[in-house]
Amino acid sequence: MSDSQKQQRAVIVGAGMAGVQTAVQLREQGWPGAVRLIGAEPHPPYDRPPLSKAVLLGKGDETEIPHFDIDFGALGIEVELGRAVTGLRTDDRLLETDAGPVRYDRLVLATGAEPVALPGSEGVPGVHLLRTLDDATRLRPVLAARGRIVVVGAGWIGAEFATAARERGCGVTVVEAAPRPLPGALPAEVTEPMRAWYEEAGAELRTGVAVASVERGAVVLSDGQRLPADAVVVGIGARPATGWLKDSGVELGPDGAVVADEGLRTSAPYVYAVGDCASFPSHRYGRRLLVHHWDNALQGPRTVAANLVTEGHADGEAERVAYDPVPYFWSEQFGRFVQFAGHHDAGDELVWRGTPDGAAWSVCWLREGRLAAVLAVGRPRDLAQGRKLVQQGTPVDKALVADPSVALKKAAR
Repeated sequence: MSDSQKQQRAVIVGAGMAGVQTAVQLREQGWPGAVRLIGAEPHPPYDRPPLSKAVLLGKGDETEIPHFDIDFGALGIEVELGRAVTGLRTDDRLLETDAGPVRYDRLVLATGAEPVALPGSEGVPGVHLLRTLDDATRLRPVLAARGRIVVVGAGWIGAEFATAARERGCGVTVVEAAPRPLPGALPAEVTEPMRAWYEEAGAELRTGVAVASVERGAVVLSDGQRLPADAVVVGIGARPATGWLKDSGVELGPDGAVVADEGLRTSAPYVYAVGDCASFPSHRYGRRLLVHHWDNALQGPRTVAANLVTEGHADGEAERVAYDPVPYFWSEQFGRFVQFAGHHDAGDELVWRGTPDGAAWSVCWLREGRLAAVLAVGRPRDLAQGRKLVQQGTPVDKALVADPSVALKKAAR
């Protein structure tokens, strides 16, 4: 190992799951130089999924905030918090921040995604987003007050927040501009049965109507109805937090994501991107994917670290590692554990396993005789076995896939 290799500096922007795991993986895979992790939030790095569950509901005291159980000092990882990035000069290998410039030899972009604000709601008292620890902390007393809450958006985060609010005894109305819950995520025949989940939980779901305006104490709908609201929670999606990269030379896609290659390298030399802020080409699905889920932020750093370490060595012509995962995520809502693995398109064949009026059921998507994706509601074995079938690309028997009494792994031909 040369002295020059030991002196190389790897800088990671973003202290969420993707950034933290990249730093850890660099050490585990032998990066010899400095590792510097820069985060915009002042809090020690923490895990986000509990924010819409235990943290939001106030289960446990502040000491139980889900900080990562990692000894950064022992790993030789420098963590700098409360520092916002403002720009990037790739020709000079210089990261610009609100506390001055930072030089790097290798740079990893892991800035995640930011929630989309409801137009016209900025600055209106009582309007909340749910993405950060501070967001969840501000919402805890809102739920404790057990008032009337309007949730804008019936996507994953909207359903999870509505679940928590009903558990706290709040009056909840969910407003969705699309004609059904989870628009864009799943087809109508799959999401329509989920409408009953809201009613069973005591939450009102209004679809096919948009929000015209938000004012203090009320939400006005496009049909003229006025919904009283002690608080409004907006969950209408997220976009990659990449605005600071404008004019940096790093290519961004039309969705705002950093365009990474199969090794998660960007268009700029010595710069990688991982997690919610980056899209990548999937050979498995024949298209570019942008995955805003926890598992992607956990898995991608292994590929980034492997390729970054290889690039940092003098013999950096070694074979690169490609990133082509089976996307996976889960959601807990209205007493149900919902899991999804894979990716489906409109042309894929949908096959039911069980009926959606039951407590547990699954849906599979087939493409050219192989499993492309699986959605499991209360059937974790279907998810685990289906995920392996997608990963392996094994041909399956459609009749066996459709039989919920048969283990999904037995559908393999």
